Amino acid sequence: MKFLKNPFRGFTPFEWSLWLLSLAGILLSYFLCGNTQFLYLIASLLGATALIFVSKGHVLGQILTVVFSALYGYISWTFRYYGEMITYLGMTAPIAVAAVISWMRHPFRAETRHTEVTVRRLRGREYAVICLLGLAITFAFYFILRALRTQNLVISTVSVFTSFLAVVLTARRSALYALAYAANDVVLILLWSLASATDREYLSMVVCFAAFFLNDVYGFFQWQRMRRRQEAAAAAADGDADAP
Repeated sequence: MKFLKNPFRGFTPFEWSLWLLSLAGILLSYFLCGNTQFLYLIASLLGATALIFVSKGHVLGQILTVVFSALYGYISWTFRYYGEMITYLGMTAPIAVAAVISWMRHPFRAETRHTEVTVRRLRGREYAVICLLGLAITFAFYFILRALRTQNLVISTVSVFTSFLAVVLTARRSALYALAYAANDVVLILLWSLASATDREYLSMVVCFAAFFLNDVYGFFQWQRMRRRQEAAAAAADGDADAP
């Protein structure tokens, strides 16, 4: 897998700063909050690293997302956030696997070796189908989560919807994936803030998703730049091909 060799090559100074500050914030909150759950730390660090690669369109970000989903699903189970557990293990992880395949099949030019995926413009009809499907799944999840006596039921249900939009848009290679993930981060910040009122250890998860939010906002602007650059390159290539 040549694309996994030195995956940090090509990071800009801003991306290095964003990634390292995210890791530092997560580490600091972990130790200051007296968190003894080492798995929380590993999951948070993996998640932040996954997002910086996803923001660059690098398939490694999706691979790390699969691992993060498994860890986060277990963490959610420990606090009876069954919505998060089912969402990440039953939906986010499988769709992230599909996204890995999709991204590897659609690199921007063969020479990039899967270090930059081709960004797509989705049609309005496709957005409508995704939203309607997300609403239907969320409606069904509400009753499942209520039957499981999930804590903070309404917020957990909203998280199902935002998570679904995020992972599907990521698999479809749309720049709007980042806005959906940012919305999901806000929901999870609220969710884990409520959990931290019961156990101070969960405050580190609040910091974790705050770092995720910053990475996702950056990812949106980065993907917009990628799309414009890729479309300009494609237009230039078409112009060269049409030239006599």
